[in-house]
Amino acid sequence: MKPLQKVKKSLGQNFLIDKNIINKIIEIGNINKNKSVMEIGAGYGNLTKAIVCMEPKKILAIEKDKKLAFFLRKKFKNYKNLKIINRDILDIIEEKNFGQNMVVFGNLPYNISTKILASLIMLKNWPPWYDVLILMFQKEVADRILAKMQTKEFSRLSVLSNWRLEIKKHFNVSKNCFFPRPKINSTLLSFKPKRNNPFDLKNPKNLEKVTRVLFSNRRKMINKNFNKLFEKKKSIMKNLNIDLNKRPEELSNEMFYKIAVQYEKLFD
Repeated sequence: MKPLQKVKKSLGQNFLIDKNIINKIIEIGNINKNKSVMEIGAGYGNLTKAIVCMEPKKILAIEKDKKLAFFLRKKFKNYKNLKIINRDILDIIEEKNFGQNMVVFGNLPYNISTKILASLIMLKNWPPWYDVLILMFQKEVADRILAKMQTKEFSRLSVLSNWRLEIKKHFNVSKNCFFPRPKINSTLLSFKPKRNNPFDLKNPKNLEKVTRVLFSNRRKMINKNFNKLFEKKKSIMKNLNIDLNKRPEELSNEMFYKIAVQYEKLFD
């Protein structure tokens, strides 16, 4: 593959070039003529080409790199159902004009993959405009998303991801399937929005704050950080039936959600 330009490290560019992997990804999307599709980080259009062949009714290809967006417009100029959008996905996630029930594909830029996922989770309107996310992450990031409590990988990302999304791991992808070749392998995950969430919050940022504060000293007991959040209100501790001598990774996802609900009631 001959690059159009020098790869931009600032944009975390690693382009997927393996056709077998591309076909496996497309199969997961179950695309048909009634579906609308978004691709985050279209790059040279390798995945875009496979999406086009499935003939969905609408395709939005998001590409931040101006030269690549220009290249894509030329490459796909004959396809009326495909729109190339030369913008940063983080600037447009909250927009409401995408339509509904979109299938979203993304070989996410490694340097902002967690930020993109967090933004898709933290949307104010829920259920969101997407029906499924099919996203590629560095393997170590995927491991953190999938991590269970009482493991070293368990983190804020695990808690946030499982709050509103059903997560499925599909397969690992070798670093040899990309250009330029990254240093580590990747993992493909899919995410389906939970329609009925028992831990609903008016403001999703409350969960973000709770997890940020409680995970700020992950090797220490949560008592000090919990008291910071709740200004030493002992009734909250009793309501939650929580052991403040535990470390953050010893709490379940559900406990974090319960803490966020209590936090919102008191301070939002």
